[in-house]
Amino acid sequence: MADGIDFKDLSRRMEGAISAFKQDLAALRTGRASANLLDPVVVQAYGAPMPLNQVASVSVPEPRMLSVSIWDQTLVGAVDRAIRESNLGFNPIVEGTTLRIPLPELNEERRKELVKLAHQYSESARIAARHVRRDGMDGLKKAEKDGVITQDESRVQSDKVQKITDETIATIDKLLSEKEAEIMQV
Repeated sequence: MADGIDFKDLSRRMEGAISAFKQDLAALRTGRASANLLDPVVVQAYGAPMPLNQVASVSVPEPRMLSVSIWDQTLVGAVDRAIRESNLGFNPIVEGTTLRIPLPELNEERRKELVKLAHQYSESARIAARHVRRDGMDGLKKAEKDGVITQDESRVQSDKVQKITDETIATIDKLLSEKEAEIMQV
C-alpha cells in the first residue's frame, strides 16, 4: 500500500459487487422452482423486518411448487402478506403453518418484467463497481498529492484500476445476458 493503492482489496470489492449481483439474479424465477426464489422476501416479525429464511424454511417438493414451513404459528399471516407484497407474482395457499406456493407459467408480460428487474439489478452492480473505482482513483490522487507515488506511477495504476473495473462490468453484462436468455426461454 506504500506505493499507491491495494489492488487486492479493490479486486475483492469488485468481486463483492459481482457476487451480490449473482444473488439478486438467483432470486429471479425462470419457470422452475428454486428455494432461493424467496430470498428477497422480508417479513415483519417480532417488531422488526427479518429475512424469510429466519422465520421459516423453504423447500421444493415438486418442480413447480414451493413449500414454506413457518416455525412460529403467529407469523403465518405476516409471512403470507410479505410473499404477496414482494412483487414476485406468487399467491401462497395457507395450510396451517405451511404455505404452498404454486409457480404459475410465466407469460410474455411477466418475462419482460423479470428482464427489466434483472437490468435494474445489473445497473446497481455496475454502480457498485464504479464506486469501488472512484475510491481507488481517489486513493491514487491522494497518494500522488502526498508524494507517495509519482504522476507516472499514478497514471499506470489508474489504468490498472480502470482495467479491473472494465473486466468487472463485462462480467456483470455477461451474467445479465445469460439470465435474460434463461428468462425469455419458453
